[in-house]
Amino acid sequence: MLSGIHPILHGDLLAALDRLGHGDELVVADANFPAHRVGEVVVEAPALAAADVVAAIRTVVPLDGYEGASVLLMQAEGGEVLPVQHELVTAAEAAPDRVDELDRFAFYDRAIGAQLVVRTGELRPYGNLILRKGVVNAYESRGAAR
Repeated sequence: MLSGIHPILHGDLLAALDRLGHGDELVVADANFPAHRVGEVVVEAPALAAADVVAAIRTVVPLDGYEGASVLLMQAEGGEVLPVQHELVTAAEAAPDRVDELDRFAFYDRAIGAQLVVRTGELRPYGNLILRKGVVNAYESRGAAR
């Protein structure tokens, strides 16, 4: 057990997150997502809700602050934003202008290029999102000037 690390972030997941660099993308996927078909690196987080996993990841992974969306949702059939998707965006702590949607097949295509897929136990459909990692700045996190 590590002090200050969210308990959801077990060794394999923490190590995979540590290997991500600025601009790398990671997928947090529901239980129905074809994780092992699209992902080269897949970490399982069974029995956990997708939003809980996103919230834990965000304790150690900043979002990319450069232009474009840093959070991408899989668009639900009919275009409605579902409760699970609202929960994912809230857990990601992303500004509304930093969130976008991709249709299901475009999402799968984008996920193929992701450096990490975390498959959760989320059983609600469309409980999937892509996060683009930002810069970890030691000076900002400690409150010191550059």
